[in-house]
Amino acid sequence: MRHTEETRVELTTVAEPGSGPYDIVTGPDGALWLTLAHSGEIARLTMDGHSDRYALGTPACTPTVLTPGPDGALWFARTGDHRIGRITAGDRPGNGDGPGNGGGFMAGDRPRNGDRPRNGDRDRFTAGDRFAAGEERGSGGANGVRVVGETAEFALPTPQCGPYGIVTGADGALWFTEMNADRIGRITTDGEVTEFPLPLSGGFPSGIAAGPDGALWFTLHKADAVGRIDLEGHVTVYPLPTKGAGPVRITCGPSLADGPGLTGDRRGAGDTGPAGGGELWFAEIGAGQIGRITVEGRIEEFPLPDRACKPHAVAVAPDGVCWFTEWGANRVGALAPDGHVTEHPLPAPGGEPHGLTVGPDGAIHVALETGEVARVSTVAP
Repeated sequence: MRHTEETRVELTTVAEPGSGPYDIVTGPDGALWLTLAHSGEIARLTMDGHSDRYALGTPACTPTVLTPGPDGALWFARTGDHRIGRITAGDRPGNGDGPGNGGGFMAGDRPRNGDRPRNGDRDRFTAGDRFAAGEERGSGGANGVRVVGETAEFALPTPQCGPYGIVTGADGALWFTEMNADRIGRITTDGEVTEFPLPLSGGFPSGIAAGPDGALWFTLHKADAVGRIDLEGHVTVYPLPTKGAGPVRITCGPSLADGPGLTGDRRGAGDTGPAGGGELWFAEIGAGQIGRITVEGRIEEFPLPDRACKPHAVAVAPDGVCWFTEWGANRVGALAPDGHVTEHPLPAPGGEPHGLTVGPDGAIHVALETGEVARVSTVAP
């Protein structure tokens, strides 16, 4: 049964059709940041509707997933040219920065990286292919103060590796997936890269999230599995119950102990009782399901009303509701802690929703490949 509720959807244009807004996150400056996958740009949208775009040198770099870094910048995967990118959020208006922005960061005000991995199978590489030996390019900053839009790029050691998912780990480094190389990568804010080979081939590691247990959790799209890698590089793989699930994006959610549990298809090796250590949510684009895995390895799958909707990305709101994009149906859905599902049609025809985030205003903001950002807020009947 499909549940409905009154919603309000507002569209803001940030790029021309074909530029491909792909992922979206809330930055440390209180603005929304997006990747424009087809035009090779990063976009920034303030809550009052002001937007700016920052070119990355070539459309072929194909920026995809981005994440707030531990240094106050945004880090992102350049899937097309097999690099990791960085762009400053800034600490003062600059480069056309709009009004009403939050505070920022000094150039040297970044947390120290954690200890580098000491054990496990890994390859280490210091990224030397950076602009001006590690200097950022952009508008520049005076007196050690960074401004919005300074960019850097970091080469990766494995050719044609296809970086995609990226997230900040508990060790203060950025961790990312390499879709074409069956590896998980780690890069410090100083540009040192370490790669960890996975114990299977052709798995196509895709989304990645920092788990509540301090490890990194990632999806294996073609292996129908979720993986876990600890900070020393040890990997565990958890097969999903559904063949052809095709998991893509993954995110961390609240603990099962934080509220009522959902009732889904529960399976997991060694599952002897309820867990309370936190959980990860993921989208199964091939099966039309939302999945959940606890840090103990218990897996639940929740079939959606439209199994052909192709869920792509997930984001968990503070109230425990798991929001997801339905890329194949031009909708945004929500799975409540009590199992209630709502689906919200988007007004942009053929919007192709991909990434979504909980904005600083509490609403859900969705990146649409038609060049728009959809703001979805629900209204109680």
